[in-house]
Amino acid sequence: MSIQTIGIIGAGTMGNGIAQACSAAGLQAVLQDVSEPALARALKTISGSLDRAVRKGTLTEEAKAAVLGRIRTTTAAQDLAEADLVIEAATENEAIKIRILQAVDAIARPGTIIATNTSSISITRLAAATQRPDRFVGMHFFNPVPVMALVEIIRGLRTSEATVEAVADLARTLGKTPIGVKNSAGFVVNRILCPMINEAIFTLQEGLASAEEIDAGMRLGCNHPIGPLALCDLVGLDVQLAVMDVLYSNFNDSKYRPAPLLREMVDAGMLGRKTGRGFYTYEK
Repeated sequence: MSIQTIGIIGAGTMGNGIAQACSAAGLQAVLQDVSEPALARALKTISGSLDRAVRKGTLTEEAKAAVLGRIRTTTAAQDLAEADLVIEAATENEAIKIRILQAVDAIARPGTIIATNTSSISITRLAAATQRPDRFVGMHFFNPVPVMALVEIIRGLRTSEATVEAVADLARTLGKTPIGVKNSAGFVVNRILCPMINEAIFTLQEGLASAEEIDAGMRLGCNHPIGPLALCDLVGLDVQLAVMDVLYSNFNDSKYRPAPLLREMVDAGMLGRKTGRGFYTYEK
């Protein structure tokens, strides 16, 4: 099927990044959120990202205007009804996602594909909450979406081959590389990455080294572009905790137990860059 109009639910970090990537590829993007201020912040973020490309000389002012012109924002879920594909990019909470997905399922056209950008929740379980499990798929982007080249395509038990092929083709249209993944907690990247970050938090909690030293060790010793604690701040400590909780509950293995320091920092509202304070302090 030809995907030309993409609905994106959630105007946060992932949602606005997906909208920008879709529009930059020449597609129509409808970005929906219940909050007008969140939509305004999303457009400001996208515009700022495009401005950086203009300053670097990789984008013209005319092209920037065209990208912004292909993004429509709305607080009305009904405006997603004509989308060929709807991508849910709401907070990493299963109950919230199911409520949103059921609402979209009720208004979307019969042939519309519904995708979720979940980091770790079962695609099969989310698909079962809809009336179109064959046209439901995981489409996991990575932050920052306009820069990161990977998209995990996760099939649920009843996801059709045609659905997988359609979203993989879309990922390529966006300039991304799709990898096929079976449905399992954390999928591939977060199954490997999040326990590594969690271990870095245990290392900090035990006082083996400072946050700066731990990150320098992984950057300089393992050639990582960013240290695990700085990466956790970028992704969000609440997202890291949500993924670890899913891994721990699904595999019932102590190696996935969230570091107590991580849980305490989330309880304290220290979520990383988005709150101005995590393992490091940021100017808001």
